[in-house]
Amino acid sequence: MKTDTLTQPKKNIVGSIESCHLPDLHIFDLHTRIDTGAATSSLHVDNIEKFKKEGKPWLRFDIHPDAYHVNEVQTCEAILYDLRSIKSSNGTAQLRYVIKTTLQLGEQQWSILVTLTNRADMKFLMLLGREAMGDRLLVDPSQTFLLGTPD
Repeated sequence: MKTDTLTQPKKNIVGSIESCHLPDLHIFDLHTRIDTGAATSSLHVDNIEKFKKEGKPWLRFDIHPDAYHVNEVQTCEAILYDLRSIKSSNGTAQLRYVIKTTLQLGEQQWSILVTLTNRADMKFLMLLGREAMGDRLLVDPSQTFLLGTPD
């Protein structure tokens, strides 16, 4: 069956590492690993605290938005979207908080679900998985920063 290319959304070609923004969290120029092998997206955070705001469950957490300046800490808040069991790359299951936030990659913005976890042993603070990519991205794993080189 032939698909109509005129109705297909424009797909950005991205590299294996891109700089993204999480404007709802006031996080900008976050170097992110684009990983088609991962179903879910994850963000490295510390000091997760659950609290109520207007009767709804919220999370407060710290992030080090610049991996090269780990002393810089930014405290963020987001509504708790879900709690999920996620199987990590080493095969162990972990219960993680999930938030819904806006991702900006290049000129495009859309809502994604992100699990909050400890990625301290990983090179990149954020991993963008397949569910968040949807039908918006094509990945060229041999390239990096195709949507712009960070300053």
